[in-house]
Amino acid sequence: MIGAHRIVCFIPARAGSKGIPGKNLRQLGGRPLIAWAIEVARAVPEIDRIIVTTDGEEIAETARRFGAEVMMRPPELATDTSPTADTLRFHTRQLRAAGDDFHYLLLLEPTTPFRAPDDVTACLRMIEAEGLDSVATFAPAAESPWWAFAIDGHEPRKLLEGGMVQRQQLPAVFHLNGAAYVYVADRLPDDSGSLLFGRQGAVVMDRLRSIDIDDHLDLLLAEAVVAGRAG
Repeated sequence: MIGAHRIVCFIPARAGSKGIPGKNLRQLGGRPLIAWAIEVARAVPEIDRIIVTTDGEEIAETARRFGAEVMMRPPELATDTSPTADTLRFHTRQLRAAGDDFHYLLLLEPTTPFRAPDDVTACLRMIEAEGLDSVATFAPAAESPWWAFAIDGHEPRKLLEGGMVQRQQLPAVFHLNGAAYVYVADRLPDDSGSLLFGRQGAVVMDRLRSIDIDDHLDLLLAEAVVAGRAG
């Protein structure tokens, strides 16, 4: 709870990952990937409930073992194209029907294992202190869009108008890193696929803590980080 407001944390972990089969249960540093998100959530005292939403029984069993509640989602909310926002609306309705009057919904993706409890706390404090609708975490973009090209056939074409900009003149740009989203639960628009809406806030994380495991190369990078920390 922050102020007078209850906080429910959801960790989405479907069973059907395509980039890395069984990704949410892959071992990283001696524990499954989903455990990293659960442990961070448990280290944030403001969070009132930690719930893993999944369609997989093995994920559910693992989540309970590491101290999270579990809510099973229907198959139509566990496909490659199912928006996370739809899953959160579905579970919000379930929790409301059961009498939970939580105010903020926090989302922690299991694929960003190096977020810290302080990153999550910063989001919660910002949304409460500034009266925002939603807050998300960002990281510095590895490449500027000013240097981005499309290639038509064999012809390169700049995506942004204008000439090449010198590195020293490039504006700072950021991207959503997926580490944390928090929003006022009852303000999420019914037709929105985004969890960042209304009056928005940004918490910036460094690139190391923002590593997002989407494919095997990302997993190798994360394993190297863990090995470096242990060395």
